[in-house]
Amino acid sequence: MQYVKLATVGEVKHGEKKKILINDKAILLLNVGGLYYAFDNRCPHMGGLLSGGDLEGTTLTCPRHGAKFDVRTGKSVGNAKLAFISVKVGDATKLPLKVEGTDILVGLD
Repeated sequence: MQYVKLATVGEVKHGEKKKILINDKAILLLNVGGLYYAFDNRCPHMGGLLSGGDLEGTTLTCPRHGAKFDVRTGKSVGNAKLAFISVKVGDATKLPLKVEGTDILVGLD
């Protein structure tokens, strides 16, 4: 796996998120409590852009149909809703991430 620089420490402050393009891949970087997490920016349900969703604590909500994900694990913690129907959603694609010095690096295949 190759690690590439995604951002620098402090670029995304606590409670913030930022969409970053690397090699034509949209990646969502989040900072929760000083810890960084990276995800494929597409929701596994119907491809909604997670960067447009709400981040509350450790929960990220997709803006398209309300699916919820735990940013620490990528696990689905709330089903999507289509009209009045609850739809089970798979886990978000969490990407490997590490911090070296002031650089935040993401692992890409």
